[in-house]
Parts: sequence; structure tokens; C-alpha cells
Amino acid sequence: MGRKRKRAGAGDGDGDGEEGSARVRVKGKHDKPKPWDTPDVDHWKIVPKPEQWSGLVEQSSFSTLFPQYREKYLQDVWHSVARALKEHGIKGELNLVEGSMTVTTTRKVQDPYIIIKARDLIKLLARSVPAPQALKILEDYMQCDIIKIGNLIRNKDRFVKRRQRLLGPNGATLKALELLTGCYILVQGNTVAAMGPFQGLKTLRRVVEDCIHNIHPIYHIKALMIKRELAKDPALANENWERFLPKFKKKNVQRKKSKKEKKPYTPFPPPQQPSKIDLQLESGEYFLSAETKAAKKFEEKKQQQLEKAAENKRKRDSSFVPPKETKKSERAGTSSGVSKADVTAMAQNLKEKSEKVLPKQKRIDDSVQNYLA
Repeated sequence: MGRKRKRAGAGDGDGDGEEGSARVRVKGKHDKPKPWDTPDVDHWKIVPKPEQWSGLVEQSSFSTLFPQYREKYLQDVWHSVARALKEHGIKGELNLVEGSMTVTTTRKVQDPYIIIKARDLIKLLARSVPAPQALKILEDYMQCDIIKIGNLIRNKDRFVKRRQRLLGPNGATLKALELLTGCYILVQGNTVAAMGPFQGLKTLRRVVEDCIHNIHPIYHIKALMIKRELAKDPALANENWERFLPKFKKKNVQRKKSKKEKKPYTPFPPPQQPSKIDLQLESGEYFLSAETKAAKKFEEKKQQQLEKAAENKRKRDSSFVPPKETKKSERAGTSSGVSKADVTAMAQNLKEKSEKVLPKQKRIDDSVQNYLA
């Protein structure tokens, strides 16, 4: 209470109460000089372990379940997985009865963060990642991310189609994302498992979630390709790249709406349709015994099978029916390509030409005989 009065009094003493009550924030006013933090200190230097290492104080363990179809594969590769974990002082256990994998720290652990890496390892193995690829998570530069996409959309058909966009034709889209982000990607069921550097995982998560929200990955791929080319230019290192990136506008395609014909208004509701029992009562089937109904149903099914078999036989036999043969005279006429009328006209034409030529030939013969005489 005293503090509030004191602050109020300080505000009244000034000429303007609003300016006096507003406190000025000074950035870095609590920063104190650190004489031990000099520029020659290497913060990333790996400090060697002490000669007398007593191990961790507490034991940590993580466990995860795996699906039944992964049991045979995990049983085959668990020997190599346990050997890789043992090198880091982690104990791995595979329980086939409960269907679980467990990793536990031992007294030989030197890196406390290795248990988190081991936890990610068994997560990836349960998500159908191959063991040689999953073992790379134990390295320092490698991180992983499990992206859950099953609950982002309710419609199952849309979910399957949009998940297929991540793969692309023959896996081309997935391969392009792997090259641009430097991450290993595995689409499995309702999750996407990814392994790579932090920056690549951050970009990949945004691409995957946008893809399920109906934004095609090709837009992100184009922007990533432009960013990779801009990063090669040192002159643009401290500039804003927004002017170089493409801006895609969402287009709503107008669909034609089918016009529904308005029915004439009637205050009375439509008549109730007869139920299945009503139809059976009308036909008399309702009063038949169960054996009679089963026999009738069997006969109808048998009749349908006979009709279907006859139709299939007719389709099979249609390929063995020989084609209709034409007569010899018709075949000869059609093969030459000349009809009877054309032949008659051609003969008449030749006859007229011969009549014109014969008189001329006769005159030549008479002149020759006169010359010889």
C-alpha cells in the first residue's frame, strides 16, 4: 500500500501525471560485465572427461511399444542395435511378450543427453524406420521429429489424397524435399518420421502441415530452391529475401451449382413409404417358415448364377465365331475395285476410238497400193 502511494506521489510532483507514471524500460540495464567471459574463450570446446568418473546419480529409462508387424524385423536387427547402444553405456531390452522396447542408463554413461537420443532411436524403430538409418540418430549433428498428421483433417479420403501429395509421382516430391532440407523422410500411416538438422526439420514440419491443410508442396519446393540460390550470394546475406520469393494467391474455382426444381408447396407431408415387413405381408412371404425362405433365397441365387454363367459363356464363345464369308463373284469385283458399269463404259470408249482409227489406216493402205502400181 505504501509503495502505491509513493508512486502516486511521484507522479503528482511532476508537471504531467501520465508522463511521470510511465516507466522507461532500458534494454540491458541488468547486464553486468563478465571478466571471465573473454573473446579467446572457446565455448564449443569439448572438455575431456575426468579420470575418475563415478557415473550418473540416478537411473533413467524410456520405453515404447511397437506394432506386431515389426516384431520379426526388430528381432533380427536387435543384436546390432543393442551393440550400438552399449558403446554409449545404454542398455537396450526387447520384450516380445509385451511388444515393447526399453532403454536404460548404466554406470558407464558419460553423456547425460545420450538417453534422449536412445529414446528417439526406439521411437524411430517403432515407426518403421530401417535400423541402419535409425542408428544415425546417436550422432551429435542428427536430430529427429515425429510429425502427427492423422488428426489434422477429419475426412479420410481427403487425408489419403493429400498424404499422397507428399510422395508425388514415383516419390519425386519426397526426394526433392529430402534434397532441399537435408532430412530423411518416411511417411508411414498417420505420422511422418524425419531425421536431419534442426533447420531442416523446422522447414519440413511447416511443409508437411501445410500439405495436409491443402497447400501443395510444390510451392514450398520452389521457394526453397530460390532461397538456396540466394544463400550462395554473400551480398544478400543481410538483406530481406521477400522480394525474390514467389507469392501465390489462393484461387477459389467457382463450381456450377445444379439448380433444384422447386416442387409445388403442399401443407401435407409426403405419404409414408412401406417398410420391409409391410412388403413381406403384401407378398405373403412374412408367413413362410425359415426353411422355406432359405430355400427360396437359394433358388433365386442359383438362378442368378446360371444366368451369369450363360452370359459369360456367350462372351467367351463370341471370340470363336468365324466371320461371315463373301461370295466369290463379290470378292473378285471388290478386289479389282472396278464395277460392271465401269467395265462396260470402258469397252464402249475403246470401240469408238478404234472406229476412228480404222478408216485412216485404210486410206494409208490404198495410197501404198497406188504407188506400187
